[in-house]
Amino acid sequence: MKYVQLGNSGLIVSKLAFGAMTFGYGNIPSVYKVGQDQSQELVDRALAAGINFFDTADAYADGQSEEMLGRLLGARRKETVIATKAGNRMGPGLVQSGLSRKHLFDACDASLARLNTDYIDLYIVHKTDPFTPLEETLGALNDLVRQGKARYIGYSNWPAWMAAQAVQIQHERRWATFINGQMYYSLVGRDIEHDTVPFMNNCGVGLTVWSPLAGGFLSGKYTRDNLSDPNNRLSGFDFLPLDKEWGFTVLDAVREIAQNHSATPAQVSLAWLLSQSHVCSVLVGSSKPSQLDDNLSAVDLQLTSEETAKLNELTRPVPLYPNWFTTMTLDGRVVEALK
Repeated sequence: MKYVQLGNSGLIVSKLAFGAMTFGYGNIPSVYKVGQDQSQELVDRALAAGINFFDTADAYADGQSEEMLGRLLGARRKETVIATKAGNRMGPGLVQSGLSRKHLFDACDASLARLNTDYIDLYIVHKTDPFTPLEETLGALNDLVRQGKARYIGYSNWPAWMAAQAVQIQHERRWATFINGQMYYSLVGRDIEHDTVPFMNNCGVGLTVWSPLAGGFLSGKYTRDNLSDPNNRLSGFDFLPLDKEWGFTVLDAVREIAQNHSATPAQVSLAWLLSQSHVCSVLVGSSKPSQLDDNLSAVDLQLTSEETAKLNELTRPVPLYPNWFTTMTLDGRVVEALK
């Protein structure tokens, strides 16, 4: 296993993190489907491979994921970094969701109880909340850190402008600062390269990646023929915007590269992410040991510069305004002089 500091902090995490979203049973059977015995085997394999970073959320299987992860880590809890998230609805009341001070305090206490721990290493706000002032959310997170209930804080699924505003407020008020942004990123989903990645690089916020295989699409198990099979995961949980036909073109190239390395498409897709300098850690979720073993092997897969360039070019996101205008109007003479 390889390790890295998470953002501008001294928190050292494994380059592959274990995502416990599949733990428990719930209203999305294609996602929440792993029981206690199998989850124990998955966690044991992850620990044996050197993973020290485990991710969950209060909303996963209505809290079952947190409960199971807490039990499974047991005495090894102090050796690990646990990240959990808050913000989604956790009850029928209007105040039982969002990023208000009330809900964050209630949600944090509930997560601590379910995880059977007295602190959360990385507490992440799971989404934006347009109904709560940003200062209220950031103040509540700062107080949770000061109370020792959370050691570090992060955000997930926020636009770059909001995260930048938050970090500015945190610095101005000397509040606990975000060290992490957990975002969707994959070979077929590179939107964050427009603004989020430059912001994170500039502010020292560490990027962790969720759904690195685009909901399983890049695992290679889906084809143009079986995609509509009602029994596969994408039939029951397909919420990522993706032009599937273009995606299969990308997947054809991934399969070719995988064949050159006697690897799998999933390993190639993960290896591409791990080779990106702006990526700190990649979350891998599994419902069976064979999937986890396959994902773990990606750490040792080294793509050639030609293979990386091919994937980069094939999946490069279309520049957005004003990014393309900035590039177009760069002073060529200055660029050449500074080479």
